[in-house]
Amino acid sequence: MGEPQYMVAVVGAGPAGLFAARKLAEGGAHVVLFNRDIKPGGLAEYGIYPDKYKMKSGLRVQFKQILTSNSIDYFGNVTVCSGGNIVLEDLIESGFQAVLITTGAQGTKWLRLPGENLPGVYHAKNIVFHYNLLPPFSEKKYLLGKRVAVVGAGNVMMDIAHYLIRERKVDEVVVVVRRGPGEVKFTRAEMETVGANLDMPALEAEFARVSPCMQAIGQDPTAVKTAFLSALPKALPTISQTRFRFEFLASPVRVLGDWMNGVYALKVEDNSLLAVDGNVKARGTGETRQIDADTIVFAIGDTVDRDFCVPIFNDAYVAAPQPRFPVAGTSYEAFNPDIDQPIERVFLAGWARLASVGLVGVARRDGERAAEAILSYLHTQPPMLDLQNVVEKFEQRLMETHDRIVDKLHLGKLEAVEQVEAQKRGLPEYKLSTNDAMFTAMGY
Repeated sequence: MGEPQYMVAVVGAGPAGLFAARKLAEGGAHVVLFNRDIKPGGLAEYGIYPDKYKMKSGLRVQFKQILTSNSIDYFGNVTVCSGGNIVLEDLIESGFQAVLITTGAQGTKWLRLPGENLPGVYHAKNIVFHYNLLPPFSEKKYLLGKRVAVVGAGNVMMDIAHYLIRERKVDEVVVVVRRGPGEVKFTRAEMETVGANLDMPALEAEFARVSPCMQAIGQDPTAVKTAFLSALPKALPTISQTRFRFEFLASPVRVLGDWMNGVYALKVEDNSLLAVDGNVKARGTGETRQIDADTIVFAIGDTVDRDFCVPIFNDAYVAAPQPRFPVAGTSYEAFNPDIDQPIERVFLAGWARLASVGLVGVARRDGERAAEAILSYLHTQPPMLDLQNVVEKFEQRLMETHDRIVDKLHLGKLEAVEQVEAQKRGLPEYKLSTNDAMFTAMGY
């Protein structure tokens, strides 16, 4: 590999950004990675359930190897747009020939129901960040009661249930699902973590209640229930008395409670099921009821940061409908629909391009394909002759305008401190949970 000929900024250091950076560096670019957090990894670091040590360790090894490249610089604790000292125009004016946005879906998605802002109502992402020790969420207090309603039917809902059942040991977790048991999105492996706490009489009664709706659209309730319970033979032994149950065919319409006492129930509308063009949809019946709960957690997906510098549509940044450099039939080029023009030099990947779709493997592939699109674009541009000088000038400016920037040397110091602490405590891993503690470990 020869000397870099191009200069590219990657905003966001989760899986999409890191794997894109490697591909770009291999293609002849000098890459500068910007990360809002101190540590790289994004949701691979702060979204995967804490006890999945093997998975997290394997990803960290890959990320660390990527950052060993001399063609990749890393700057953590630096916010681009979203109130930070750098905006996209600054990057372009500083000499970056392309900018790749891989900031993920940092926003929280809500249903905009009456009562959503009452005490005791939370978004799943914030709780996931809390128990994964991401500052500042790690320092916030989440007042989780004894009866918790979790709205959603995917793996994030299961992670929240895992935390509530096995860590917080609440009295009851009730999962509120808009459609039926045939449309849940969580995996068998996720059910294995909490399946032993299933309230089986309640589940049998719930299947009996929703079976007519399922049969009306051609679903076999017995087959669905068998698949639903397939995780139980390998379920982890119970360590709490938490009652775990489901309420299917229920759409939240209002959070009930007050500012003095917080939440006491979730009001839902009962649904029926419709089969439309091969898809199962929920249709409200007009009948409503209450599900008792003193805490409500919405695990309904995410949206991108709405304070960023790029237009948004459907919870993600807008990609050009007719890209100049498509990869696998997909557009990775940012677009401004207000003027019906691409945003020159700006590209998208990962959940920034398509919010809440896929896990680490999908993010990796999307980042690498976006890198291919950028390299195709760069090959239409003249190489940067004074690249090293431009890089050094930009880094000097960055140091002058930001406090406590984290580079690859700092990351090495932080890793060493955390490894020593893990060994002292006899733990498979140890994380410092505040920015100040991490800065101290890094020598600031």
